[in-house]
Amino acid sequence: MKKILIQIESDPKTSVFDQITAYDAGVDQVLPYGEVQPEDVANLVYGAIFTRGGEELRNTAIFIGGTNVPAGEELMNKTLATFFGDFRVSVMLDANGCNTTAAALVHKIVHGRDLRAKKALVAAGTGPVGIRVATLLAQEGCEVYLSSRDLSRAREVCRQVEEKTGTKLMPLQVVSPEDMNQALEGVNIVACCGAPGVRLLDQPLWSSARTLEIIADLNAVAPLGVEGIKVTDNGKEREGKIFYGAIAIGNLKMKVHGAAVQALFERNDRILDVAEIYDLAKQVEG
Repeated sequence: MKKILIQIESDPKTSVFDQITAYDAGVDQVLPYGEVQPEDVANLVYGAIFTRGGEELRNTAIFIGGTNVPAGEELMNKTLATFFGDFRVSVMLDANGCNTTAAALVHKIVHGRDLRAKKALVAAGTGPVGIRVATLLAQEGCEVYLSSRDLSRAREVCRQVEEKTGTKLMPLQVVSPEDMNQALEGVNIVACCGAPGVRLLDQPLWSSARTLEIIADLNAVAPLGVEGIKVTDNGKEREGKIFYGAIAIGNLKMKVHGAAVQALFERNDRILDVAEIYDLAKQVEG
């Protein structure tokens, strides 16, 4: 029986990236559906759960992607609400790579280290990946600060995260190098989750930050988010700090993505969101 992955997203054209990754992970057939609205989900799910039965259901799975993360989350909620009893298939949410990227970044930071009582700053962290990075670091025992150029935005995101997950994050406004210098006070870990080509952390600042131990950056477009980092840094030490660059994180993200897709077909009731994907990342060599 063929392994079939139903790929749904709100974008007009479904992601070629996600389809190729699925095939490389051993999927036999991808059925891509774009421009999916919440009201479309039930019929797609019914097609998945009523065509096979019993053990055969594990050979069908649903992947929710696209570039719009809130839209993907809504499609995920509609999908889960459509399942009933044993009529369900495994489902994975990774809109815009938010879950696999966050899981890979945090796994790089955490691997082999005890982060309890460490202080972490997630810079430019109000986007989907930054929010997930901050949440995972907090769950690893860090005291987490989440920064934005807009303090009201940072506060609102922190409020939403606490309301949804019970995780407490501290909002910060960082607009200038002076703000960043102040934000680095006592910080052990910095994860830069800013937009491509936006410098967030200058070398004189990280170089002189006495408590800073680990720096990670998701930006692969020059100028990088951290001055002096290289995208290929994979635990590279400079001036007593350990660096993880965007390509090193991205390479692990691809392995995590593939492992997650494979896990969908182990049984028919897996729900792979950020926590479950992070658990899988811990089992992947990166």
